[in-house]
Amino acid sequence: QRVQAEHWLGARQGELVWCTAASGWSKSARNVFVAPWLRGAAALLEDRRFDPAARLATAAREGVNVLCMAPTEYRAVAKRTELRPLPALRHAVAAGEPLDPATVETWREGTGVEIHDGYGQTETGALTGMPLGSALRPGSMGRPLPGFGVWVAGGELCADPASVPTFFLDAPRDRPWPTGDRVREDEDGYLWFEGRTDDVIISSGYRIGPFEVESALGSHPAVAEAAAVAAPDELRGSVVRAVVVLRGGERPSDELARALQDHVKDRTAPYKYPRIVEFAAALPKTVSGKVRRAALRGD
Repeated sequence: QRVQAEHWLGARQGELVWCTAASGWSKSARNVFVAPWLRGAAALLEDRRFDPAARLATAAREGVNVLCMAPTEYRAVAKRTELRPLPALRHAVAAGEPLDPATVETWREGTGVEIHDGYGQTETGALTGMPLGSALRPGSMGRPLPGFGVWVAGGELCADPASVPTFFLDAPRDRPWPTGDRVREDEDGYLWFEGRTDDVIISSGYRIGPFEVESALGSHPAVAEAAAVAAPDELRGSVVRAVVVLRGGERPSDELARALQDHVKDRTAPYKYPRIVEFAAALPKTVSGKVRRAALRGD
């Protein structure tokens, strides 16, 4: 806990930290209270339904120095409000789901603050984070935190048992912890989330991570949010199916669906584009705001 508080959350003594995680989420215990207190910082608590404009107003009014939100919240604030500089805000972090590059850039342009993504699980706590003081790499979940044994094996992120404080009953404690998340590591040791092992789409032999497709769709001005899942296909085994929620004022159409397909082709490898595009009023989500891809697949 001390490591992530110092090297990722980065709060300083006397500052005000606002972590918006709901109380039922493990991130709440770690970053609403423990991490700020370990750094000698104060914690802001607010009990109200999520409202993008109110969230931004509270951060400005209370003089929040360090902001910790879920990527879904950062996206919603960026797309449904007009971002503006927050004089007191020095640092921002995100965790809980992948943070797309478009949202990072929008916040940087609007507020002047860069969002540092991080990664962890309920069982492990934080394992990686975008290093403080380093050039930001939008879309990356950073590098292993100091002292943590984390590596990629066969495309899956694994952790040294010594880095994992929690174990399942009767589970062997001398084997690497398999996270179940597909991750790639670049030449500089930065990690990039590709999806849960059961969320990866295999089409014509290609492995397609849903997050890359979702990030490309999310960068289109008409899109509020999107999810990508596999759809059965007789020829290719599976194809990418995108479920898209449009921004206010936009209307679904075949023309827009084709435009979104072309948009993805321009930003990723052509074989990754969604051959099926559907429009929806909302995406199914968990109580913590994560997209329930299994529900979209009909599992």
